[in-house]
Amino acid sequence: MLKSCQYCGRIHDVKIDCGKKPQSQKKPTYIDKFRSSRKWREKREQIRRRDKNLCQVCIRKLYGTDRQYNYENLSVHHAIPIETDYDLRLEDNNLLTICGMHHEMAEGGQIPYEIIKKIIEEQEADEEVSPGDAL
Repeated sequence: MLKSCQYCGRIHDVKIDCGKKPQSQKKPTYIDKFRSSRKWREKREQIRRRDKNLCQVCIRKLYGTDRQYNYENLSVHHAIPIETDYDLRLEDNNLLTICGMHHEMAEGGQIPYEIIKKIIEEQEADEEVSPGDAL
């Protein structure tokens, strides 16, 4: 059946692909589904609170930090990627709040895993000692 194509504007058979029709979106992966889950949103907020909503690399003045107290463009980074070990996806000792620049650097290997892990350990230790414990 001939019909006017909504993508190219020409008239051709509806069964013919004119090449102008947008490709269908890829199916969400298990990681995509995890990143949109309620559990991840809650954990991400918990880690941001633990880290005082500041980039933990910037606050330590490491790796090209422009300003020490950076609270913009933050994300929660997985030290060991989800693809590598799915079981660690919600573990506090695998998560760190960092800015976009440092996140790209960490993902690209410019910030070594050992440094990220050390910062996470410091944050976890600070979390264990709350102000009420000192009394």
